[in-house]
Amino acid sequence: LPVFYANVVLLNVSNLPFRLQKLKEMFISKFGSAPKFYARAPGRVNLIGEHIDYCGYAVLPMAIEQDILIAVEPAQTQVVQLANTNSSYLDFSTSVNNIQINKTKPQWHNYFLCGLKGIQEHFGLNNPTGMNCLLDGTIPPSSGLSSSSALVCCAGLVTLRANGKTLSKVELAEICTKSERYIGTEGGGMDQSISFLAEEGTAKLIEFSPLRATDVRLPSGATFVIANSCVEMNKAATSHYNIRVMECRLATKLLSKSKGLEWRKMLRLHDVQTKLGVSLEEMLTIVEEVLHPEPYSTEEICKCLGISLEELHSQILSQNMQDVSTFKLYQRAKHVYSEAARVLEFQKICSEAPANALQLLGELMKQSHISCREMYECSCPELDRLVDICLQFGAIGSRLTGAGWGGCTVSMVPTDKLNTFLKNVKKAYYQTDGQRLAVENNSLFATKPGRGALVFVEA
Repeated sequence: LPVFYANVVLLNVSNLPFRLQKLKEMFISKFGSAPKFYARAPGRVNLIGEHIDYCGYAVLPMAIEQDILIAVEPAQTQVVQLANTNSSYLDFSTSVNNIQINKTKPQWHNYFLCGLKGIQEHFGLNNPTGMNCLLDGTIPPSSGLSSSSALVCCAGLVTLRANGKTLSKVELAEICTKSERYIGTEGGGMDQSISFLAEEGTAKLIEFSPLRATDVRLPSGATFVIANSCVEMNKAATSHYNIRVMECRLATKLLSKSKGLEWRKMLRLHDVQTKLGVSLEEMLTIVEEVLHPEPYSTEEICKCLGISLEELHSQILSQNMQDVSTFKLYQRAKHVYSEAARVLEFQKICSEAPANALQLLGELMKQSHISCREMYECSCPELDRLVDICLQFGAIGSRLTGAGWGGCTVSMVPTDKLNTFLKNVKKAYYQTDGQRLAVENNSLFATKPGRGALVFVEA
């Protein structure tokens, strides 16, 4: 893959897009000098494959036009100064040699520090370059469209450029995936991968270990529409997400032990399938045979694994899981293996493009939402209602996208019915609620595959 500077675009100042020009003017007003370069990283919408990347399975997202854009000036001092065009996000500054990331309060600047620290540690930078940075974001925060990961990726790209280093897109994605965990989120890598590897006009099948991306040409005749439930969900601010990660890890251990595998070394549900050499359908059968639908207590898990409660807490459960006493292993494993199969079927339908492709894809999206709601329990009443409304007014398929518990839905809508669909959904969901009505213009929009992260340099 080309190193990131292959994507550097030299821009004539007089032809800068309006947003870049406005950002430049604000930067000069803030810091007293002009930025030397700009970096952009897009948000994403996951079409199908929810909560399975951290289990080792392929996902199918696409980048969206909404993004994080940062204007940057390398500084002579070893201080990074951060400012935001949105006045509700306070300025922040710190020494680049003393990066402290607060996990208890996931404020906006901490995500920037994740990307900064990841690049610093990868190269072992002893005297990293200080920077003045002004950020502008168009991704709705806490909406499930990866605003936080886009910020981590953009910060990584900024730090790379400011320090005169180069990496491939794959290396950048992997570093940013690991570095976002500094803030306490045990993510799997989908968000960072699509932010760097996306290409205009195509979705991507993202596979892991090793990381690779394959073009998925979406069928003509349909448009993907994102609708924000207006229920905010920050993965790092709640335990929902990390509990699911741990439940999948525990299910991995119990399934491995039951099949005589080296369960202590097994971390992901994909590892179990690989070691056993069986299909996803066979894994679903094994889940039925081995795990029970009733929640597992920590005591029962210890008994199944033949370990003490102390070992469970010290060797398997993460630090923020110490107070959780019950885990739903059957339901989480059922979702992961069935969702992984849906991703592969989605890609196959897009590749073969049968006459009824849209109907088949829509059915997979509906099945995915049902599984997220019932097996993974990561939906919420507002998301369920929004999915129902979208299906009622003509969507072929609709599902939650992102972590869930709030955020957005993604719907596949016949292009010739798009305008009527948007009008009816606005009326049914947004215009019945004063708070939603206030943000409806930024909450419902059609989208198409966008391009990945870039650096812009003024000529």
